[in-house]
Amino acid sequence: MQGEMWDTPGVPLGLPRPPQLHPHRPMRRFARFAWGLLAYDVAVVAWGAYVRATGSGAGCGAHWPLCNGEVIPRSPRLETMVELSHRLTSGLALALTVVLLVWALRAYPRGHVVRRGAVVTTVLMMGEALIGAGLVLFQLVAHDESMKRALGVCLHLCNTFLLLGSTALTAWWASGGGRLRLRGQRAVAWTMALPLAAMFLVGISGTVTALGDTLFPPTSLAAGFAQDFTPGMHLFVRLRAIHPILAASTGAAIVLAGGLVRALRPSRAVRLLSRGAALLVVAQVAAGLLDVALLAPVWLQLVHLMLADCVWVTLVLTTASALGVVPEPAREDAGEPAAARP
Repeated sequence: MQGEMWDTPGVPLGLPRPPQLHPHRPMRRFARFAWGLLAYDVAVVAWGAYVRATGSGAGCGAHWPLCNGEVIPRSPRLETMVELSHRLTSGLALALTVVLLVWALRAYPRGHVVRRGAVVTTVLMMGEALIGAGLVLFQLVAHDESMKRALGVCLHLCNTFLLLGSTALTAWWASGGGRLRLRGQRAVAWTMALPLAAMFLVGISGTVTALGDTLFPPTSLAAGFAQDFTPGMHLFVRLRAIHPILAASTGAAIVLAGGLVRALRPSRAVRLLSRGAALLVVAQVAAGLLDVALLAPVWLQLVHLMLADCVWVTLVLTTASALGVVPEPAREDAGEPAAARP
């Protein structure tokens, strides 16, 4: 209790003991901010997909960070407004990530896992901005059909997954989740590593498939199937036949891994998160099938992408919960003298 006298090493008798913050006590405001940033990042990613699906990536020309050589373009076209709005929302995401980093550095002690998570998140957010700038400056946008663009968007996808995962882990740790421990948990680690790796593979194939839907839109479902198996068609088109198989296989792996990890680590958090991932996978596969049947309308592409991001984040949190060493919560009487405790 503040103001009482303490016999504490390093503190002279007769002086009040300085208040101490338990190193693992969740900082609720910071945690809420981190979760909010994660949700905002998912929305920014979806808006970026809208830019790609509408062919608005060249709306600002080959200029970055300026738009058509201007800070505020005059009489902008619709494509310019779409691209500029994406840059503004992305810039805000970068600014909020810097706030997350500064807050973590000020609020948590050196070496704390939340600090490390915030640093990694900031580095990945800067990488996200640089990759986006590179796509614009090298004109790998709009109607470009080159393999360089495919490599660029795949790199963008991988960095986005890492960014969302890092942001989610930072929020998880700030909410009281324990740091990851691999020693002695080989079975759990391998169980979760396989579906995580598969998510990268199916995400890459899905990104290229979506790019193919934008550049080579089928006129009908039958025409789309014919394109998929026509020799000599562009790689972006041929992947349309492979992506559903990879997606279904990855979904089955996630459901199976969830059941195994619940048996290995039967905690409440693991149960909720793994079952949530399974439900999201079912919704994701259903959205994918509907996307094919309706010839990939833009709104459904966005839903499909956001579900994929949610599957990824939930899978990362399932892994964190299963591998995490949860610290003991701070005791309410941790600061009271022994004589005052019951």
